[in-house]
Amino acid sequence: MTFKTADLCDDHAGDLQICEPLFSSFGGRPRFHGEVSTIKCFEDNSLVREAVAEAGNGRVLVVDAGGSLRCAMLGDMLAAKAAKNGWSGVIMNGLIRDSADIADMDLGVRALGTYPLKSVKKGIGERDVAVKFAGVRFVPGSHVYADEDGVVVSATPLV
Repeated sequence: MTFKTADLCDDHAGDLQICEPLFSSFGGRPRFHGEVSTIKCFEDNSLVREAVAEAGNGRVLVVDAGGSLRCAMLGDMLAAKAAKNGWSGVIMNGLIRDSADIADMDLGVRALGTYPLKSVKKGIGERDVAVKFAGVRFVPGSHVYADEDGVVVSATPLV
């Protein structure tokens, strides 16, 4: 995979949305991209569990967890399932846990930080709806590119 978000910004500046620099990188894949699939939920990762159990086909799971700092929405078991099922990465507007284990997985992970407490499981949330955070609107079917310099979103594939 050969792309740099800086080069994408240079070549497609007017066509990209650029995420505010809120995220830290936790996965073993620092550079990833793919078609966006979204989840909107709050302190309940039931839909995250369902999504990562599906074939990812190189997609990126974008989770708007409302920016909650009270529980983790992704841990080592779900991250391992995502990697095994072919997800390229996860962008979490929230927290993760088991970060040392996730760092060894072939999965890109961006999140606000870490927290050891897991979420509840009530099955509440929405799947494949437009979500907005970090100054960007993520629409299912759009394309996200993440590397060491940041995260950008395009309506169409660029690489």
